[in-house]
Formats: sequence, structure tokens, C-alpha cells
Amino acid sequence: MKTRIFLTAAVIAVLSISSFAQKNNRFGIELNGGASFATQKLSEAELNTGFGFEGILQYHFLPQLGVYGGWGWNRFGADDSFAGQDVCFEETGYILGLQFRQALGNSNTTAFLRAGSLYNHIEIENADGDIVKDSGHGFGWQVAGGVEIPLGSNWSVAPGVKFNSLNRDIDLEGSTRELKHNYISARVGIVKRF
Repeated sequence: MKTRIFLTAAVIAVLSISSFAQKNNRFGIELNGGASFATQKLSEAELNTGFGFEGILQYHFLPQLGVYGGWGWNRFGADDSFAGQDVCFEETGYILGLQFRQALGNSNTTAFLRAGSLYNHIEIENADGDIVKDSGHGFGWQVAGGVEIPLGSNWSVAPGVKFNSLNRDIDLEGSTRELKHNYISARVGIVKRF
């Protein structure tokens, strides 16, 4: 009997939360990806065009203002660098910040601006995909902007641009190198609101 009461209460709670969320579209899940372009050399290493993706959770506590958080990955190749030839630099880690949304005119399309902090690290991988060095996690920052275009049934496509900045030190063969990793990314995301 207690199990039946508990299950009934749980179903009612889930349906109530789901109904509330659908009316307000306060929650969102976004998966985005695209090309990344370094804005400067990474400790004398000329980086090739990269690629990355992010998974983001959003919660809007006000109609226009909310928080976002998630995980991201970006990979840049380098033909020749301080770490050797044919190496890759991978930046991975966590994102947390504020998001502002504004409807464009009378349409359902919204513009968004994001500003957040990163807690990321940079790994250097050799041509075989083995990790040669890891910088360890540290703080950086991110700004982003774009538009969210509705597709129907609370699904949207979200093209945008973001800028990431992360400074980490790495020890390689007895010397410390400062890695100033700054890049711009052109992203396209798919968003589900509920």
C-alpha cells in the first residue's frame, strides 16, 4: 500500500513539473558543434582550423535571464609545434554562466547572449592519439551570441558564435610554457525546450 501511494505521488509530481515546464519553457537542453579558429599562436605553435562541440543545460529563472552550464570539447591540430610534429591540442572542461534572451520583434525567434566561466584543461596528443602532456584544469572565460529559430514542438536551431579564452602552464622537457588558448567558434546547435 505504501509503495502504491509513493508511486502515485511521484507520478503526480512528475506530471505537475512537466506541465509547469512546458507552459513556461524555462528549461532547455542544447547540443552544438562547429569549426573553431585560433586567434593567436599557442606558445609559438600555429594551430590549424579546429572542431568542437558542447552539451549545455539551461534554466531561465526570469523570462529573459537564466543560467547555463555544461561540458565542451575542442580539438586543434598543429603540423609543427614546440611539442613535436603532427600533434593535437585538445581543450575540454566545464562551462557555467548567465544567458540573456530577447525576442526579435513579434516573431518567435530570439537572440541570445552568454557570458560564463570555464574550468578547462589542455591536453597535448601525439600522432598516435596518446596524451603527451596535460595542463591540469584552470579557469578561463567565454562569451557567445546567436539566434534561436523555432522548428516546432519546442525544438529550435541555434546558429551562433562564441569566443573562449584559457591560460594554462604546461611543463615539457624541463621547461614551463604558458599556453594562451584563445579562439572563435562558429556553432550550430539543436535546442529542446521544456
